[in-house]
Amino acid sequence: MEIKMSARKFLPLPLLWAVGIVLLQWFIADSSALAAPESDYRIGPGDVIKVSVFGHPDLTNELRVSQAGSISFPMIGEVKVVDLSTVAAENLIAAKLEAGGFLRMAQVNILVTQFESQKVSVMGQINKPGQYPLDRASRVLDLLAEAGGVDNVTAGEQATLLRKDGQRMPIDLHLLFEGDPTQNVQLSAGDTIYVPKAPMFYIYGEVQKPGVYRLERNMTVSQAITAGGGLTARGTERKPHVKRRDGDGKEKEIVVSGSDLLHQDDVLYIRESWF
Repeated sequence: MEIKMSARKFLPLPLLWAVGIVLLQWFIADSSALAAPESDYRIGPGDVIKVSVFGHPDLTNELRVSQAGSISFPMIGEVKVVDLSTVAAENLIAAKLEAGGFLRMAQVNILVTQFESQKVSVMGQINKPGQYPLDRASRVLDLLAEAGGVDNVTAGEQATLLRKDGQRMPIDLHLLFEGDPTQNVQLSAGDTIYVPKAPMFYIYGEVQKPGVYRLERNMTVSQAITAGGGLTARGTERKPHVKRRDGDGKEKEIVVSGSDLLHQDDVLYIRESWF
């Protein structure tokens, strides 16, 4: 049975990941395109901010933004800072201090010390899965790097970006690590990046290392035999058999050739040579 697919070749995912990280580090060092000024960050509920007023150390406070989006600041009381940039919040507090007659030409500085309101989840086959604060303009590759990268042994080749509104976007990791900007999309608070397990195949019979192996993209029967350590002294690549489930889940056994492509969960049997 001939199974025809694109002959395009891809570099191994681990190598692409390493190349991608090097390029990302170089790009960050050389450009500000992936990072926005801190003032672009929008304060949200649960964030902790340090507010200080120049010349008035007694007014320095570290405050947590309430779920209603406000902080309580000395002399001026409740101030709604949710969805404001740090610069806008600084100006608002300064204006209230001046309007209340407490200070003249107040110089306020705000530093976000805990980014709790805007987080992205990185899940699945990741070296350090979890939630990460979105403390600057970030893209998919930024968060994967922060999470320690994908697990090169178990990670699949296509991730999913789940938006907060429920929209799903496929992320081709091969294209991402090759530098395709269409895969390295901008992230928003509440997004989730999920990297699934790689598809696997099974090989047994006359190979050096029978067992379960990762199914690489466009992997042929001959490549699978190589992954299994090659043929034994008695093995032959002639007429190998594959057990495969069809769309209804029924298992069937077919004869394949070395150039045929394997499918996920295929069971490949290598026969013994009679000569």
